[in-house]
Amino acid sequence: MRDSRAGEHPPGERPSADELSSGQVLELLRGVVDPELGSNIVELGMAKAVAVGPDGLVDVTIALTTSGCPLRAQIQRDVRARIEGLPGVTKVHITWTELTPEEKAATMAMARWNVSRDTPETEIPATTRVLMIASGKGGVGKSSVTVNLAAAMAQRGFTVGVMDADIWGFSIPRMLGVEGRLGGSPEAGKINPIQMQVGEGLLKVVSMGFLVEREETALMWRGLMLNRAVQHFCEDVAWGPMDYLLIDMPPGTGDVQMGLARMLPRSEMVIVTTPALAVQKVAVRVAGMGRNNFLRIVGVIENMGAFVAPDGQKHLLFGEGGGQALADDIGAPLLGSIPLDVAVAHGSDTGRPVALGTGPAADAYTAMVDLIVTAAAPPIEMEGCSARLLAVAEQALDEADL
Repeated sequence: MRDSRAGEHPPGERPSADELSSGQVLELLRGVVDPELGSNIVELGMAKAVAVGPDGLVDVTIALTTSGCPLRAQIQRDVRARIEGLPGVTKVHITWTELTPEEKAATMAMARWNVSRDTPETEIPATTRVLMIASGKGGVGKSSVTVNLAAAMAQRGFTVGVMDADIWGFSIPRMLGVEGRLGGSPEAGKINPIQMQVGEGLLKVVSMGFLVEREETALMWRGLMLNRAVQHFCEDVAWGPMDYLLIDMPPGTGDVQMGLARMLPRSEMVIVTTPALAVQKVAVRVAGMGRNNFLRIVGVIENMGAFVAPDGQKHLLFGEGGGQALADDIGAPLLGSIPLDVAVAHGSDTGRPVALGTGPAADAYTAMVDLIVTAAAPPIEMEGCSARLLAVAEQALDEADL
């Protein structure tokens, strides 16, 4: 087993199985966040050891606060999801142990520090699963995918936030058929998202489209202003409880993407591409940016798949194989392929997401959401042992203020 130091691999490159070190795996595990404490398991001292074998076996030792911690299943899923996507990894074995009384005290001390220290604080609850919907190029239907995934999740009864982080190219309000202006309470100093009931669920939406006078208004902003706008969406919006937050990212790998990766390190990515292989090659760069920031890649969605004519014949207007090729290239699952369906464009233009209707595209979204909420990125379970540590940390801070 190797136990080399992290940081020896050149930035921007992915290590092969032969080059992968335990230090690099530990850095990746910094993306596994305790959902109640809001800190990663490495920082909390829960990731006790990592060993990488020449056969691709990665052995991880995780110490829980109690042996029967209900968060074990959640942590197990996240640890496996982070490591199994690395090239050359054949198996992940997790050994479970329990923190000693001294280690629990140290964990509580770290929790107190994390509660009090001046880090980028957001209004996005630690109980919310954050999915960045990203693409390498514009025009692949990323915003359409974001809207339809969110609508399908809400229809299943989830509370879903939608953040339109494509500041220049905002389109979420029109696609959802939502109008209005963002407002809030001057006393609280927070902005209230626009809310929309969908079935038994709820959508909470924030977009620059709710702030400009006209939809056609051009925003000629540079990097600092773009990042500041997104920072406001994270820090100054009273999101409240949510099961999921879907972020419609701008295309590519620019300032907004890197800023959000820093502000929301527990985020995960869903990459949208088309069947065209040329588009797939560009999307690989987005996956590289995500992994360089230790973001888990949930999977790939192929948009604009085969068009099925009324006679049942399939027409591959944009080629074929791009989604599966991208998934294979980056070591992530293909979550599904959305067929080319005129109902998708009509739904986007009229503010009626196709996922809420019937037809081939609606069926594809239903299947993808089933996969996401049950296996690929299920809701974070909050009934757990770490809540006790958080309560202790907050109590200690309150006592310190007395």
